[in-house]
Amino acid sequence: MLVYKLLRAGEWAEFEAGGTFAGSADDLRDGFIHLSTTEQVEGTRAKYFAGIAVVRVACDGDRLGPALRWEPSRGGALFPHLYRPLTTADVVEAVPLA
Repeated sequence: MLVYKLLRAGEWAEFEAGGTFAGSADDLRDGFIHLSTTEQVEGTRAKYFAGIAVVRVACDGDRLGPALRWEPSRGGALFPHLYRPLTTADVVEAVPLA
């Protein structure tokens, strides 16, 4: 199953250059990296990234291992939360979205 992280262009550039992404300010505040499923990613984009160009980073949830946990979030729906940094090796695909 694919899970997604939406990154601002600067975050993506730093991730690519450094090979790891410890999280956005919100992720760092909450103690995990907020991810979304295929069904959730557009809602996340509309709520938190409206009008902002982002890069949709896809990762194979099965390869993220036990650090990936499914926890209730928006409206009680289970969302994937990652309790470790993302690495470029986790990335299956990165698609810029205008």
